[in-house]
Amino acid sequence: MKQSFAALVAGLLFGLGLVISHMIDPAKVLGFLDIAGSWDPSLAFVMAGAIPIAAIGFGATRARAAPILATRFQGPSRTRLDRTLVIGAALFGVGWGLVGYCPGPALTSLVLGRWQSWVFVAAMLVGMAGYGFLDRASALFTRRYSTFISPR
Repeated sequence: MKQSFAALVAGLLFGLGLVISHMIDPAKVLGFLDIAGSWDPSLAFVMAGAIPIAAIGFGATRARAAPILATRFQGPSRTRLDRTLVIGAALFGVGWGLVGYCPGPALTSLVLGRWQSWVFVAAMLVGMAGYGFLDRASALFTRRYSTFISPR
């Protein structure tokens, strides 16, 4: 229960930060990404302000053996660059650049009731489900037919 409450508070604080910084406004984000046109550098200041705050948080975790509400720290299970990570990052960047939303701000902007936000989130969920399906199908195919596929 404490972990769920802490997650709720952290999510609300993150959402509030997105609202205050105007990252839920696709026009603001696209203005930041338009470095060849009428560039709006204000989001760079938001990101620059977030770096020292994150650094303090990461520094504080190094002084602890475990998190306050968990038995151990959990990092990524895979730490090397692979094709899936690079393709996913590229798709994320292209999507962000085309529409001005990434998942956090898109979810936060749902409260504004804009139909564009709802369409983006629906498409994002379909994409996530599609990836999950394709990933499971690929793993099943590889297991089933690995004897027929010769290593190179």
